[in-house]
Amino acid sequence: MSETPEYDVTVVGGGPAGLTAALYTTRLSHDTAVINRGGGRAAMMMETHNVIGITEDVSGNEFLQTAVEQLEGYGTDYFRDTVTSISATDDGPRRYLVEAGNVSVYSDYLVLATGFTDKRPDPPLPRTGRGLHYCLHCDAYMFVDEPVYVMGHSNSAAYVAMIMLNFTDRVDLLLRGEEPTWSAETDELLRAHPVTIIEDEIKSKFQDEDDPSWLGGFVFEDGTRREYKGGFPMYGSEYNTDLATSLGVELTDDGTISVDDHGKTNVEGVYAVGDVTPGHNQIPVALGEGAKAGISIHYSARKFPMSLDEIEAAGGEIDLSEAPAISEKLREAAAKHDAGEAAADD
Repeated sequence: MSETPEYDVTVVGGGPAGLTAALYTTRLSHDTAVINRGGGRAAMMMETHNVIGITEDVSGNEFLQTAVEQLEGYGTDYFRDTVTSISATDDGPRRYLVEAGNVSVYSDYLVLATGFTDKRPDPPLPRTGRGLHYCLHCDAYMFVDEPVYVMGHSNSAAYVAMIMLNFTDRVDLLLRGEEPTWSAETDELLRAHPVTIIEDEIKSKFQDEDDPSWLGGFVFEDGTRREYKGGFPMYGSEYNTDLATSLGVELTDDGTISVDDHGKTNVEGVYAVGDVTPGHNQIPVALGEGAKAGISIHYSARKFPMSLDEIEAAGGEIDLSEAPAISEKLREAAAKHDAGEAAADD
């Protein structure tokens, strides 16, 4: 039986936040593993919006694959697998044991980047990214002067419908046969805005005549046919927090993982970043959260500078053989990376 590998840091999840955390911890000299089940909201993107330096023709999968290749070039170990359990180790070589289907690892630090799942409305629906959109801040720009829908019956749905008036004067709020659950105050505010409320359920959808890959609109049960460029379903989210709660990590009232400004949770050595934490669900925000968590872990995990007490316990001086405090694997990866850059400059 092969020996269970040990890491300074293990990232669970492979979205922008988790991969950025791994990028920082790896480049800051800490042996890092990423265990990613695949999928996720970023992988669903047909185009990448609002990421400076990344053109919109880059898909989510292309964006993530490039990130993984970068990480592996720096020496991160990347595993495509699903983590099934994480447990604290009282007598193990590292603080936590992370177990997945085909790999298990020991780790001193954990970064939970497990995200959430959007609750999808019932069909008929257009394709995600071609008429069905989950990110208002990313995609509202696409609907300037275009007919747009918002699906839902909650306060959030009502407010998103009103927000879309900043981009277009043709906004429908589709109840799909449900009774509104928004508050009386929201109802008064909504009806004071030029938003059309459609109560009937959707019977069928039709495609855009000029580009059949895009939604053209919906036909409702009363026979009404209404054209839309696209829109936003607002039915809430399911946060992937089972692993976090199994470790005793605290959640907020809305079900996200409670963290400080650097991604620290209430459990020692456990961080959380990205969509599973409070805040805007945006790639640039996720990148920043991942970077801050990675730097915070480095401050905690780095060997130098040693305290005077640590130096005294080590015999009063630091043996030069202890530096650099980086694994041989990461040293070799750094040497290859530097050699590759030098060759590119020639």
